[in-house]
Amino acid sequence: MQFITRTALFAITGTLAAGLLLAGCDKSKSAGQKPPAGPPEVGVITIQPQSVAVTTELPGRTSASLVAEVRPQVSGIIQKRVFTEGSDVKAGQILYQIDPATYQAAYASAKAAEARAEANLIPARLKEERYKELVKIKAVSQQDYDNAYAALKQAEADVASAKAAVETARINLAYTKVTAPISGRIGKSAVTDGALVTANQAAPLSTIQQLGSMYVDINQSSAELLRLQQNLASGQLQRGGSARARVKLILENGAAYPLDGTLKFSDVTVDPSTGSVTLRCLFPNPKQILLPGMFVRAVVQEGVKDQAILVPQRGVTRNPAGNPMVMVVGAEEKVEPRVIKADRTVGDSWLVTDGLKPGDRVILEGIQRARPGTQVKAVPFGSKPAEGTPGAAAQPAAAPAKQK
Repeated sequence: MQFITRTALFAITGTLAAGLLLAGCDKSKSAGQKPPAGPPEVGVITIQPQSVAVTTELPGRTSASLVAEVRPQVSGIIQKRVFTEGSDVKAGQILYQIDPATYQAAYASAKAAEARAEANLIPARLKEERYKELVKIKAVSQQDYDNAYAALKQAEADVASAKAAVETARINLAYTKVTAPISGRIGKSAVTDGALVTANQAAPLSTIQQLGSMYVDINQSSAELLRLQQNLASGQLQRGGSARARVKLILENGAAYPLDGTLKFSDVTVDPSTGSVTLRCLFPNPKQILLPGMFVRAVVQEGVKDQAILVPQRGVTRNPAGNPMVMVVGAEEKVEPRVIKADRTVGDSWLVTDGLKPGDRVILEGIQRARPGTQVKAVPFGSKPAEGTPGAAAQPAAAPAKQK
């Protein structure tokens, strides 16, 4: 009985060992059999021409649309400053009061001289009228009448001269009140009460600026201006629908100015020191966000390019020579490197002028697997990779097995 038990035990052990061995062989065999790997999957976009507004970003400075420097037109002592620095003033508002004493006396003297001249005119006119009748009857000589007539004309000239002197004295007296030539925001005062000022002095007393609309002066190189003119002449660029180009602003802090401006004119002279031409733009400034002297960047719309080809920047690389290039899916679904000519950026894309044509498929995703000459599977960019492809290996499909 003991012998039979040992025999049965050995038989059972052998059977189990054989079974385990066969199971291990089947498992290793099944593990070694992998499904055949297909071509790597890449995300592509198909090039489609479109209409693009071509813009140029240029640096510039702001300036007030209307500026007036306040200067005295007569000499004297400032009695009082009658405005608040940094406030808004109206045209004709009194800003400074100059001591008017001497000008008041000059005006009174001129009035007196005018009265004397008018008094001398009366007897001269009466004498001329009498002699005019007497000369007709030969009671006086013609010479006497001529002398009387000349005296009358001289008296009339004296009156006219006296009136002009009175007007000059009145104007000088009025100039003792220095008024605002324009409406706007006035800056700081360069003088205080009691300061001596002179007529038409070089230094202004203050400056008034209108901030409701602002100029932005930007500089564009003459080479870029010539290129723009050539593109417009050749038809590569078309003028927009509006008569004047629209301009956008980027402020010093990087924020976009909410209102658009217009390009007013381009200067006709090239600055020989910088080789650039000044362009002037006009922007509305109702909230006075723009202040004179601010540094800004102006985005000027040059024109509209029809049939433009745009390629996202993520799909553009550089070859060893430094030239921009893209990978395209060509014939037989094989990868082809393509050297392109990128003119400028438009948003997050490159504007391509040479090297691509409508219908080309440019690889944007999976470039690391897209070797030149290799066959790939092109899918629309942004679509989910199919299972069983190299791209699907990156998906967390094995997570449930790992949890098990």
